[in-house]
Amino acid sequence: MPFAVSYVSRTIIAFFAILALAACSQYAGDNRHNVPLPRELLQRMAEINSSPTEPMMIRLYKETATLEVWKRTSDGTYRLLKTYDICKWSGALGPKFREGDQQSPEGFYDVTPNLMNPNSSYWLSFNVGFPNKFDQAWERTGTNLMIHGDCLSVGCYAMTDDGIKEIFALARETFRGGNRSFQLQLLPFPMTEANIQANVSSPHAEFWRNLKEGTDIFDSTKIPPTWDVCQRRYIFNANDPRTGPLDPFGPCPVL
Repeated sequence: MPFAVSYVSRTIIAFFAILALAACSQYAGDNRHNVPLPRELLQRMAEINSSPTEPMMIRLYKETATLEVWKRTSDGTYRLLKTYDICKWSGALGPKFREGDQQSPEGFYDVTPNLMNPNSSYWLSFNVGFPNKFDQAWERTGTNLMIHGDCLSVGCYAMTDDGIKEIFALARETFRGGNRSFQLQLLPFPMTEANIQANVSSPHAEFWRNLKEGTDIFDSTKIPPTWDVCQRRYIFNANDPRTGPLDPFGPCPVL
C-alpha cells in the first residue's frame, strides 16, 4: 500500500509539473494570441474617443526605430494611440528588392486577418503583405516579411515580445470589429520636406517622394488614404469602384 500511494503521488506530481511547463510554453496551448488589451491602452482609447473594435493604422519609421499605432475616433479621424520602439530592423534605408537581401521593406501595405500568425516562433507575428502590387510590378521578391516579437531581424521588424503582445491584440480586436484590413505604412523616416531634401541624392529619392504623396494626405486629413498602383508607382485616393483595380503598368487616371 505505501508503494501504491507513493506511485500515485509521484504520478500526480509529474502530471501537474507537465501542466506547469505547458502553461509556460510559448509554442503550444498557451492561448497567447488572446491576451487581453492592457488597462492603460483601454484608458487611452477612451481618452481619444475610440474603442478596441474601431479601425486602426500603423505607421513605422526605420530611421527613428519607432512604430505608431493610430485609431479611428468618434469623429471619423485618426489619433495617435501609442508609439513603440522597434528593437531591430534589417538592412538600410530603402525598399526591399529580392529574397535574401536581408532588407526590411518600405511602402504601403494592407494587413488582413489571414496574415496574422498566432503560432509564430517569435511569440506572435503578422505578415506585412510583401510583395504587394507595387513590389510585384518591379519584380521584387521576398517571403515571410513580418512584424514580430524578440529582437532579431533578417528582413523583418522585431518589436520585443512585450511590444508584439499589444500590437497583435490591437489588430485582433480591430478585426473582431468587422474591419477587413488595416493600413501599414512602412517608411524610411518622418516624411517631412526637410528629410526628403536631406536625402535627395539617394537612389531611392523618387520612391520616397512617391510615398510622401500618401503620407501627406494622412497628415492633412488624419484619414488613411486608399492606394493603388499605375505606371509602376503608388497613386492615392484614386480608386474607382466602378472600374476596379488599376493596371500597375497602365496609365494613371487624371485626378
